[in-house]
Formats: sequence, structure tokens, C-alpha cells
Amino acid sequence: MNAGIVAEACALIARLGHGEAGLAALRQQWPALRFVACADDDVPPRLKPAASGEGWALYYIAGGEHCLALSSDPQTAIGLVLAECAPDD
Repeated sequence: MNAGIVAEACALIARLGHGEAGLAALRQQWPALRFVACADDDVPPRLKPAASGEGWALYYIAGGEHCLALSSDPQTAIGLVLAECAPDD
């Protein structure tokens, strides 16, 4: 996955939000890629996001051997996780 896709995804999320509308727009813009949503606290804390904004973070999804996994490697990425971040208390 190239940096251009991540940058465009960030702009799209900033414009439409990180809810269902943003996720649906990502899927429509890049139908060949996988996009899933989760809470940021479901992501291992050691994994750095590919990008982030106010209330959300993007993580790479790698696919291999019929399984999806979080990844830090954009070269193996087949999609992105859109993680909703809880507000700081």
C-alpha cells in the first residue's frame, strides 16, 4: 500500500468522519482493499498507527495464508483498520 492511499484515506475520514459514513466511503473509493472498524483499545499498544487524526487511527492489515493480521509493513498491507479512539479522560 502506498503513502498516497493512506493520505487520501486520512483526507476522506477528516471530511466524512470516522463512523459508518467514513468507512463506507473508504470501501467505495478502494473496492479492492479491505477496510474494517474497531476500537483503538482492541489494537495492541505496541503497534504504531499508519496515520491518525482526532478520534481515530489507521492501521495496516496484512493478509497471508487465508488470515488477516495487523501489520506495521505497508508493503504487505491489503487494507486498513479504522480504529476509533476514546477521548482522553
